Amino acid sequence: QVQLVQSGGGLVQAGGSLLLSCAASGRTMYGINWHRQAPGREREFVASISKTGENTRYADSILDRFTISRDNAKNTVYLQMNGLKPDDAAIYYCRVDSRDVWDQGYQVTVSS
Repeated sequence: QVQLVQSGGGLVQAGGSLLLSCAASGRTMYGINWHRQAPGREREFVASISKTGENTRYADSILDRFTISRDNAKNTVYLQMNGLKPDDAAIYYCRVDSRDVWDQGYQVTVSS
């Protein structure tokens, strides 16, 4: 069973940047999705990347600010978040595409 381990969240000022990493165990490549959940709100899709990295998809709310990428040599997917806004504050999760396999979640806090 694949496991995901995320790192990189934390506190940043509005307008700042953070890089989230999601490392998958083993050598099998998977499509990976990023989701987030803010207090009192439903978990929402943020971005996805195919296992080859050729195909990516983004939520409208983060388009042109966030970039998803991957390094298959490290079996790791990244979410570069630029121009962060207070509305981006949430717990961020990575997930194996089409599977109920999630990481532990990582808090991103954006101060105004």
